[in-house]
Amino acid sequence: MSIDLLTSDWRSVRDGFIAEVETIPAEKFDFKATPETRSIAELIQHIIEAQKVIVGEICRPDTNFGRAPFPELIREYAPEVKGHTDKAGLLSLLKSSQDAAEATIHSFGEAAMQAETQRMDGKITTKLGFLQGISSHEMYHRGQLTVYQRLLGIEPALTTLFRKMFAKDA
Repeated sequence: MSIDLLTSDWRSVRDGFIAEVETIPAEKFDFKATPETRSIAELIQHIIEAQKVIVGEICRPDTNFGRAPFPELIREYAPEVKGHTDKAGLLSLLKSSQDAAEATIHSFGEAAMQAETQRMDGKITTKLGFLQGISSHEMYHRGQLTVYQRLLGIEPALTTLFRKMFAKDA
């Protein structure tokens, strides 16, 4: 996989996540499926924080996710994220963080992305391979977000898209 393919695929995943967020009314961003789960706003913050930490750490010559606890890495790479809890602010961060991530990855370079690094589970992969997993992470949380939408009586954006596509074929 190349950097261009990675960032293009990731952009599609992020655009889908944003489409889901856009369907949720601003006054529902404090909704939690259960008391132990993240609210919608916290889920979005988590996506942005994870992206900033992972891209920031991967795009260092001395990548080492064990150098500090994850909350400390969040304070290093994404200190501004917790200050945004409103829909407009979080949507803006989802978009701008994707732009920044792509710029950082491209400036780090294709050759540097081939360096080996250790995943959080201890397995060895390339830095580019490690970054491939972030799209899966976002898709996992998009699924979680769609459950929240259903609980709120909101049709997920992807469902709406498919319904419209298949209605044309009927």
